[in-house]
Amino acid sequence: MVHKEPESDTWDLTMRSYQLWQMFAEKVRAQGLDPLQELGWKRTGSLLVGRTAKEAATLKKKVKRLSEAGLRAEYLTSDALRLKEPELEVGKDGGAAFLPDDCQLDAQRAVAFIQKANRHFSTKGRYAEFFHDPVTGLLRSDSSSEVEGVRTFKNTLYSKKAVIVAAGCWSGSLVHDLFRESDILLNVPVKPRKGHLVVLENFSSFRLDHGLMEMGYVDHLHDALDRKSSHSVKVEEGQTLSVSMTATMDTMGNLVLGSSRQFTGYSTKVDESIINHIWKRAGEFFPKLKELPLEDFTLDRKVRIGLRPYMPDGKPVIGPVPGLMNVIIATGHEGGGLSMALGTAEMVADMVLGNPGIVDVAAFALQGRCC
Repeated sequence: MVHKEPESDTWDLTMRSYQLWQMFAEKVRAQGLDPLQELGWKRTGSLLVGRTAKEAATLKKKVKRLSEAGLRAEYLTSDALRLKEPELEVGKDGGAAFLPDDCQLDAQRAVAFIQKANRHFSTKGRYAEFFHDPVTGLLRSDSSSEVEGVRTFKNTLYSKKAVIVAAGCWSGSLVHDLFRESDILLNVPVKPRKGHLVVLENFSSFRLDHGLMEMGYVDHLHDALDRKSSHSVKVEEGQTLSVSMTATMDTMGNLVLGSSRQFTGYSTKVDESIINHIWKRAGEFFPKLKELPLEDFTLDRKVRIGLRPYMPDGKPVIGPVPGLMNVIIATGHEGGGLSMALGTAEMVADMVLGNPGIVDVAAFALQGRCC
C-alpha cells in the first residue's frame, strides 16, 4: 500500500483487496498450512524511498495522507532508514515512507495454490479448464439480447449466469473480434506495457528485510505515453523506457530487481540493454551491487518478462457491457493486478450474483471510457 494514493479512484478497491489477501492468508493458516510456503506470504513492511530533499518532503506528506486513511505509516530519516536496511543508500537528504503492515507474496505460488483448490470442484461439475483452446465467438440468444455462452476452437461452452472477459492486455483485441459483427460499439483501449524483472537466485551478498521501491516508481506507474521522466532513457526505434528501482527478497533467498516499463507491442523478448539499465539503477541505491559485475550472475540469473494491461486513464475497466448485462469485462490493472486481484474478483462475483457491492464500481464502468 505504500505507493497507493488515498482518495484516488483505485484506493477503495486496493484497500479491499489488501484486506482480502490478509483474510486469505489467515484461511490458509487455519487449514493447518503455512502461508509462507503456500503463497510466499510474509509481512515484511514496505519502504518508498527518496534521495532528494524534494522527494523527502513529498514522502512526509504521503505518510500523513496514508495515516489519515487508517494505515500505520511513518517517515524515516536517512539515519533511521539505514537501521532498517543497512545496504540501502539514499544520501543525507533522503528518507522513506515506511508501512510496517505491508505484505508480499509470490504470485506464481499463489496462482498455483488457487488453481489446485479450484480443481477440487471439477469432480462436482463446478470447474473445468480449457487451455490452448481460444475463444472464437459468442453465442447470442434468439429471444433476448443476452449471451448464452462462447464458442472456442474445440468446444461450445454454455453459460447460466455470465461470461467474464479477463484476458489482460489481450482483452481489447478479443472484445473487438467478438463484437465485430454486432450492433454494439465497444472499444476497450487496453494495450500491453512490457516489463522486465531480474531475479538473482540464492543471493547472499546482502539481505533485504522489506519490499523497496523508489519514488520514481510512482511516477512511472502513471506515466502517459508521451511523458518524459528523470529516469527515462531512449531505446531502439525511439521508444522511451522507464526504469525504477524496486527490490525484494523472496522466500527462496532470491533477490528480485526491477522494474522497467515500455510500449513494444506484444513482444516478450529479453532485452539485455534493459537488464543493464535495471542493474545500473539498482546500484545507485545499493552501492555493494556496483562491486558485483552482472556477468558474475550469468548462471544464477533469471529474467521475468510480463505484459501489463495498460489503460490510458490509469485505472482498470470492471463492469458489464451496456446492452449485454451478462457479459462482464475485467482488465486494465497494469502494474496493480496482483494487489487488486481479490477485490476485483469479489466485485465481479457480486455483479454476477446481484449482490450489493462493497466497493463502488462507478469509477471502473465502461460507459464513457469504452463505449
